[in-house]
Amino acid sequence: MPELPEVETICRELAPLVAGRRITGFELFWERTLRGIEPRDFQQRITGRSVRCLNRRGKYLVFNLDDGYSFSVHFKMTGSLVAGSSDGHVPPYTRALFRLDNSTVLYFTDPRKFGRIDSLSSGLHPITKLGPEPLGDGFTVDCLVGLLAGRRAPVKSALMEQKLIAGIGNMYADEALYLARIHPLRPAESLNPAETAALHSAIREVLLAAIERKGATVSNYTRPGGEAGRAQEGFKVAHRRGAGCPCCGMPLERITVRQRGTYLCPRCQK
Repeated sequence: MPELPEVETICRELAPLVAGRRITGFELFWERTLRGIEPRDFQQRITGRSVRCLNRRGKYLVFNLDDGYSFSVHFKMTGSLVAGSSDGHVPPYTRALFRLDNSTVLYFTDPRKFGRIDSLSSGLHPITKLGPEPLGDGFTVDCLVGLLAGRRAPVKSALMEQKLIAGIGNMYADEALYLARIHPLRPAESLNPAETAALHSAIREVLLAAIERKGATVSNYTRPGGEAGRAQEGFKVAHRRGAGCPCCGMPLERITVRQRGTYLCPRCQK
């Protein structure tokens, strides 16, 4: 699933292609991809409008149009936005597409059909309930202390709860907890001040490193130009069961934390 680094990469790489461009058409091939508005209404609402800017909020990519209207794209497990030309070739698993006035076409591909395009005109949109951005100025150590206080849930589950912290998913939670040397099953409220500070630093370090490498391609994620990300090449534990811990050499383990596959070093993360 594209997480914060992947969506941030998509946002940065798409922005120069779409900012200031006029949307000339929209086609929907899978009805459930569009939420919050009827397809015909959405097509009429965005056609002829220019894209003022793109931004990311958590795992959502947000298109802001010149008349103040906005819509989001959530990639879920297997979604991607691929920039192509209007040569008639539609990539496999395309669920929707946007045509721009410079002959660029944005193809929303999604093999498993879980991804969503959603109007932001409703106050019920999930984006309004997201927690703070982990790379934002407001996400301080004290902020993290407050977010984890009183939570008996495993710390990994707390990190992935989008209402607490926006954008962190499975693999980056594993990487941050390993870097901070914290076991993913520890109750969130049990972290002492030093551990919370270490986790705060690890979250930022892991996310920034992944953005630098253009996100992680471990399944379907691709960048807008079709290229893969390289963040997975720097993973210490995520998706590396059986490999040796980079610190102590102990074989890494995979456990389940609230139905999510979780990777850790049993020696370094006691």
